[in-house]
Amino acid sequence: MCGILGIVSRDDVAARLHDGLTVLQHRGQDAAGIATIDEARFRLHKGTGLVSEVFARSGAQDLTGRLGIAHCRYPTAGSAGSAEAQPFYTGAPWGIALAHNGNLINTEALRREVFEQDRRHVNTGSDSEVLMHVLAHELAVRGALSPAAALAAVGAVHRRVKGGYAVVALVMGLGLVAFRDPNGIRPLVLGCRPSPQGDEYAVASESVALDLLGFKLIRDVRPGEAIVLTADGQLHAELVAEPGRFAPCIFEFVYFARPDSMIDTVSVHKARMRMGQKLGEKILRLWPDHDIDTIIPIPDSSRDAALEIANVLGVKYREGFVKNRYVGRTFIMPGQELREKSVRRKLNPIPLEFRDRVVLLVDDSIVRGTTSQQIVQMAREAGAKKVYLASAAPPVRFPNIYGIDMPAANELVAHGRSEAEIQQHLGCDWLVYQDLADLEAAVSGPKNRIAGFDTSCFSGEYVTGVEPGYFERLSGTRNDAAMAARG
Repeated sequence: MCGILGIVSRDDVAARLHDGLTVLQHRGQDAAGIATIDEARFRLHKGTGLVSEVFARSGAQDLTGRLGIAHCRYPTAGSAGSAEAQPFYTGAPWGIALAHNGNLINTEALRREVFEQDRRHVNTGSDSEVLMHVLAHELAVRGALSPAAALAAVGAVHRRVKGGYAVVALVMGLGLVAFRDPNGIRPLVLGCRPSPQGDEYAVASESVALDLLGFKLIRDVRPGEAIVLTADGQLHAELVAEPGRFAPCIFEFVYFARPDSMIDTVSVHKARMRMGQKLGEKILRLWPDHDIDTIIPIPDSSRDAALEIANVLGVKYREGFVKNRYVGRTFIMPGQELREKSVRRKLNPIPLEFRDRVVLLVDDSIVRGTTSQQIVQMAREAGAKKVYLASAAPPVRFPNIYGIDMPAANELVAHGRSEAEIQQHLGCDWLVYQDLADLEAAVSGPKNRIAGFDTSCFSGEYVTGVEPGYFERLSGTRNDAAMAARG
């Protein structure tokens, strides 16, 4: 799950790309990079670390040019490290730099095609580099470079690749190309900002980046759509893929996206509030005579849901944990050992809010379970009489294959366990999960803006289909032991 951003402007874009990445930092903290086009030259800087760290070593001031793309990386396929920091670059044809959010599920077949048929060399283990070479080949075979040729090339990319993806790319001599997978699994939004010299455009993973940079959100990029923004500010857009079942990733709303973002016309903040309302109503159905004294969120992404649960139950809402702002999001850290060490560095309980109370801790989701175990224990050590745990999402029982690092199935705490067994494993006195139907209704909202979602990590149903043997291969590369061995 990465953050991507692209801008076509009337003046240098690097500073704005840098600022936009800072508000997309929650989507990836492994690496960051910016690429720009300055007349007939690409300028590129990328490296491992947070945005502030990467560009402290070499600022954005040297990245001149009025067109640019940016990326902050969260590692899934491939490995962590500078070799797979994005954007990627290839010199043929014309010169292309590309940044990608998501995950392809036919990467190995594509890698063979790219080498054996397209005669192109892939230098890393990243599916993003494979995707770049597929786009480069499809552009090359279409002859003269034009917006129409680029739109047709993206249509061919859609026919070859499979998975969840959102892409921004710079093409020398043309401009910026952006597209989204035919199922709309990964988010991408389009914004515009008028200027005296003509309209400026931006595309981003989340609308919050547009807000910061002064762009007005026009709309979401449609599933299967290709957008070409030429260097002189012309916009060309076309649906270039066979329509698929629209299935945006529901975990964006549960955890990944910022609450101040709009994704597919849905407010993330409102969706999380409705999650809390639905879960509060379930708690009342299951346990109308509950003994909960206090509702405490596990910050940050569960706050909206926790507050609504408190309202439904008529119970006090309290902030019981202080968060260290200088420790990143533990879920997106590579490696279980690092995540475990970071929990107590990241959160510290306020004993006053726990002492002699029955507390209901609210989290957005429970994935591996180790973090939840530690937090439950921290609440007990702070003096709680009983510790209950509520998850605003259903049990995560299956791997996510579209760009979220939910590990091999046997590393998921809910895989193969009943809810009673999960409760015992986590060490809480009571555990309650959101129902999947309620989660879908909460995100879709009363206007039913979205008819269906990618809920594969909860339901095991994969909108793209999965080839035999895929999960076995995935388990061998995505489990924590394999990731640690790769370094």
